[in-house]
Amino acid sequence: MAPGDRPLPSQSLSRRFYSVLTWLVQPLLRRKLRRRGQAEPGYLMRIDERFGRYDAEMRAALARRAGAPRLWIHAVSLGETRAAAILVPALRERWPGVQLLLTHSTATGRAEGQRLMREGDLQLWLPWDTPACVGRFVQAARPDLGLVMETEVWPNLMAACRTAGVPAVLVNARLNDKSLRGAQRWPALMAPAYAGFTRILAQSDEDAARLRLAGGVDVVVTGNLKYDARPSMPQLEKAARWRAGLDKPVVMLASSREGEEQALLARLAALREAGTWVDAVQWMIVPRHPQRFDAVRVLAEQAGWHVSVRSGWDDARGPAGTAATASVRRPVLWLGDTLGEMALYYGLADLALLGGSFEPLGGQNLIEAAACACPVVMGPHTFNFAEAAQLAESAGAARRVADLAQALDRVRELVLEQPAGLQAMRAASQDFAQHRRGAVSATVRELASLLPL
Repeated sequence: MAPGDRPLPSQSLSRRFYSVLTWLVQPLLRRKLRRRGQAEPGYLMRIDERFGRYDAEMRAALARRAGAPRLWIHAVSLGETRAAAILVPALRERWPGVQLLLTHSTATGRAEGQRLMREGDLQLWLPWDTPACVGRFVQAARPDLGLVMETEVWPNLMAACRTAGVPAVLVNARLNDKSLRGAQRWPALMAPAYAGFTRILAQSDEDAARLRLAGGVDVVVTGNLKYDARPSMPQLEKAARWRAGLDKPVVMLASSREGEEQALLARLAALREAGTWVDAVQWMIVPRHPQRFDAVRVLAEQAGWHVSVRSGWDDARGPAGTAATASVRRPVLWLGDTLGEMALYYGLADLALLGGSFEPLGGQNLIEAAACACPVVMGPHTFNFAEAAQLAESAGAARRVADLAQALDRVRELVLEQPAGLQAMRAASQDFAQHRRGAVSATVRELASLLPL
């Protein structure tokens, strides 16, 4: 490593130790990126950016400044980038001509971020959290305001922003009990990092309380941006046309995570062997991460399913018009293997099983399902979206179960035996999403006081 990459002196012993550790593991990070890049080539792009080093073209682009402000938005992965996408149009309206500098840490987040780009905007990897790497980034980027989405709190990054005088805001912020306990185990390291934010805009009162305990100082509740998302009407209209040609209700395992697909397939196989109701339903799986599309397809085929992938459907006729599914004798499982079409999938589904909630992974965002009027059955693990899950259950838009076996019992009851109850859940879902909007306008008001241009 170059001498300039050595850890710099810091104010606290804890951060100095942390800085030495992050400096030492940089070769392992490069190795990890090369390994991940074998499956996801996006990880091989511009690797030096992850260490705060930029080629001549990027340095020149970063040096160019227009009259409008430069807003840096960090969205670590896919979910955070989608949350940022809800806010970006309002930012452009409030600050016409604003230049966005988007940073990400995952290939899926970076790919999704490209949808937000306009001429003059820039996109980088967020650098590794050593003092030297983040210092080079902040000095090169020189943003007028930094927006960090949801949960990304890095001690050296926040110290670099303070040193450079860059105001940073934690936007759509959430913090669950487990993460709070983790932050409190290292108070000398993490409390200054949370305190380093000029302002923290929390999703809920409960999140705000935990963020203050973690060290946040100026914490304001602005609500959850994801309630303000509008699902794609063309996708919902297409889903409605396709649904009209189906002869079975559709149940989807939405944003599934590793282990959940295999568990579902095993339970469906056992139910089918017992001669029960499984084949009266059209099953669909939409994995959370695109790199797992092929693996899930193989799992399903090994379990005896014929897999019909969304990427192979005729857009005019949909899955029902796919020749392969019309003639096959094995049961057909649909696999959502495309990005950016969750509204289409939720629009097709009569009921969704919430991925990430049947393993101890914290659950996925159910607000998008509600906005598409798709009822949800969720497992016991929803700590990543605890407030939304609780509110949805109280509103009648979601049902909570103890495990996947109980979830399938609810599927049978709601989809096949209680259509009136399912319809009531559908209406409650739509109402639940519509009456909790307003986070975008509240967020922009708070940001305007920090960037009054």
